[in-house]
Amino acid sequence: MNTFGTHLKISIFGQSHAPVIGVVIDGFPAGITVDTEALQRFMARRAPGGAAYSTKRKEPDVPEFISGFAHGKTCGAPVTAIIRNQDARSSDYEALRDIPRPSHADYTAHVKFGGKNDVAGGGQFSGRLTAPLCIAGGLCMQWLQKQGIAIAAHILSIGNADDIPFDPVRPDCGTLTAGKPPVLDASAWDRMLSEIEDARKMGDSVGGVIECAATGLPAGYGNPMFEGVENKIAQIVFGIPAVKGISFGSGFEGSRVRGSANNDAFVMDGDAVRTKTNNHGGSLGGITSGMPLIFRAAVKPTPSIAQEQDSINLFKRQNTKLTIQGRHDPCIVPRAVPCIEAAAAVAICDILLNSNHPIGE
Repeated sequence: MNTFGTHLKISIFGQSHAPVIGVVIDGFPAGITVDTEALQRFMARRAPGGAAYSTKRKEPDVPEFISGFAHGKTCGAPVTAIIRNQDARSSDYEALRDIPRPSHADYTAHVKFGGKNDVAGGGQFSGRLTAPLCIAGGLCMQWLQKQGIAIAAHILSIGNADDIPFDPVRPDCGTLTAGKPPVLDASAWDRMLSEIEDARKMGDSVGGVIECAATGLPAGYGNPMFEGVENKIAQIVFGIPAVKGISFGSGFEGSRVRGSANNDAFVMDGDAVRTKTNNHGGSLGGITSGMPLIFRAAVKPTPSIAQEQDSINLFKRQNTKLTIQGRHDPCIVPRAVPCIEAAAAVAICDILLNSNHPIGE
């Protein structure tokens, strides 16, 4: 249940307040030199405590690689990396053993694991576990870049504040760089921050939508039915806590128009087969079409809010009130952007490496 992939397999381990969290990556190509500085910049985009809208928990999130390398390059053995938790405050969560937080996994985990689950920081259900995902995704993005494939995501919306969407035919992934707000329209960022601050002042939270694009993918990768491109990406993206929806291409909006408007006409672009539009989002029948792969993920408002909420006492079997303690993000969306990129990168790597004609060979 903590493993994803067919050819490239990742297994994530640890809990929010455990001594370490980490990932084992099996099947990663050998002979790759990892740019550790670039990986750390990628990790920093997700790390807590780096912005006013983020939780006050501070974790440097520096990966320690303990296997999978020889002479400075990947060697074909499973790559294992850990991150040491340094700023956990488990005492903030003592009351949650009896009283589940609304819209968290506290109750369902209690039922599934007979009350033996780790409640501190959400245990294995915490967004903290997206840090190991970003290690795997960061490595995969570096390998994909060597194949001419770029992946980038931006915040399409937070609350009622909207960014402009990607050009579905020619998304410019290069405009989104580390250290800058993850938006295409710089003016949208201030509106988004205002939405977050308004929610924070009210002891509340706010969610949003993240749009992700992958360019440079050749046609013909993926499989029909249950091993399709959309299937693989959706499976791993839904492993990111707080993601509650995903759509590809025109998605749900495409269901509102007729086929004549939603169909993508084929055209020749020199010797290359292209489509005039990209409502299909780069995948037809679960197989890449050669057009940019584009999808959107809906992220719910952070469940941990400062307002008093209704809940139950699991052992007394009675209704009660709950005021959540601890350090929490009023909006998780900005920190989720690299997680979405990481998930897409891992899924795409698995698809390519699992092909009959893997890219790069």
